Amino acid sequence: MKDHLIIFDTTLRDGEQSPGASMTKEEKVRIAKQLEKLRVDVIEAGFPAASQGDFDSVKAVASAIKDSTICGLARAVENDIARAGEAIKPANSGRIHTFIATSPIHMQMKLRMSPDEVVERAVWAVKQARRYTDDVEFSPEDAGRSDLDFLCRVVEAVIKAGATTINMPDTVGYNVPEQFGALFKNVMERVPNSDKAVFSAHCHNDLGLAVANSLAAVSNGARQVECTINGLGERAGNTALEEVVMAVRTRQDHFSVDTRIHTPEILNASRLVSNITGFNVQPNKAIVGANAFAHESGIHQDGVLKHRETYEIMRAEDVGWVTNKMVLGKHSGRNAFRTRLLELGIEFETEEQLNDAFLRFKELADRKHEIYDEDLQALVTDANNERLENESIRLMALRVSTEMGEAPHATLTLWVNGVEHTANAKGGGVVDATFKAIEQIIHSGTTLELYSVSNVTNGTDSLGETTVRLEKGGRILNGQGSDTDIVTASAKAYINALNKFSMDDNKAHPQREETI
Repeated sequence: MKDHLIIFDTTLRDGEQSPGASMTKEEKVRIAKQLEKLRVDVIEAGFPAASQGDFDSVKAVASAIKDSTICGLARAVENDIARAGEAIKPANSGRIHTFIATSPIHMQMKLRMSPDEVVERAVWAVKQARRYTDDVEFSPEDAGRSDLDFLCRVVEAVIKAGATTINMPDTVGYNVPEQFGALFKNVMERVPNSDKAVFSAHCHNDLGLAVANSLAAVSNGARQVECTINGLGERAGNTALEEVVMAVRTRQDHFSVDTRIHTPEILNASRLVSNITGFNVQPNKAIVGANAFAHESGIHQDGVLKHRETYEIMRAEDVGWVTNKMVLGKHSGRNAFRTRLLELGIEFETEEQLNDAFLRFKELADRKHEIYDEDLQALVTDANNERLENESIRLMALRVSTEMGEAPHATLTLWVNGVEHTANAKGGGVVDATFKAIEQIIHSGTTLELYSVSNVTNGTDSLGETTVRLEKGGRILNGQGSDTDIVTASAKAYINALNKFSMDDNKAHPQREETI
């Protein structure tokens, strides 16, 4: 019998800490429902004490998800733990994840606490969390750089206090596989009550070793891995869920564990997260990159045609790449449209929302001959962006002109808090002119940090998907937009980001003070 490897997904919490990856409550619920279809064991839905918005998002996810455990993060302080306990209350299965730093540099320079004080606070935090749930996870932050003797002391104490999961983070991505694996082996052997808890690995990818370190931990006794879809996360990212799951599944000859992940849903999860956050997946990304199962070399093509396993160690179908797709076009009906969206994990709360999406689909179908799954994902995300709560800015009309030797020009009309405003601007290009026209009306005071364009599918009639990243006062937010006209898509993305700023005024960045 293979041991069960618990998959703990933190896309909605640690993934959201990527600059510009903030998600709305509705977007978090959409991703959580896809994670549930993926059969993720634990979904870390957010950091409830960070803001009212984060609290509401965790509570919404806890209310919507039935088959996965919903986890809220909390520092080892009373308010954090209380907020997490309240946020996960609606969940069928809830967990509180509390943490405090244990490395010398963190204790001395950040916490300014003695080792004895850290142990006392850790034990207190676990006991406080147990007042809300029996499922309590504790993380000694920066475990990978902690003194082994002290780490063992803390772990033994928190297990005795009631922690059921011990997560040992490589917080700064400093460890190498041999070292990190040995850390788990030594702690589990030296702590007398280690058999009373599940040990977990949470790795960051600063040296590109997050997956390797996580697998080394699994080989040395860890039975939970904390990861994110597409490896999303702050700095260089986190352990990629899809890579850990498929490494364990593909190399059953090496690993004595397996997950319960329904792997054909991996690609849908990857595309949804990429679509919502605006973080594109690189073509050569393992498992979910566009080239992951592509062969251009003649030798490789010949080998695969003769016997797939000559150059492929996994089946593309097993992670969702090849499915029997219903071709959608302008003659497709509402039922076919609804059915395909349900297959993609997209559901609507009201019939009005379905009708709105169907009208958008028909408009797109008049401009494109065939509609692909990626088009549908982008279409629904675009519709959701335009239904943002407290939306104060809408694009009503846009006209641009460009001619060789002449400065490009844009004229647009915006609806701002119920009043229409029109502006004209010139720029270095039509997109630049459009953004300048928007700013003539809004005067947002933001700085454009990133502007990127990608095609959703192949062909010159493809939807163009744009991401705009704006910064203001240290806050960074992404906006997304899609349209067959790239200038319109760009305007939508810019306005989407501005609307998020107005919604996000009271939201602190998740874990601004501390991070695992």
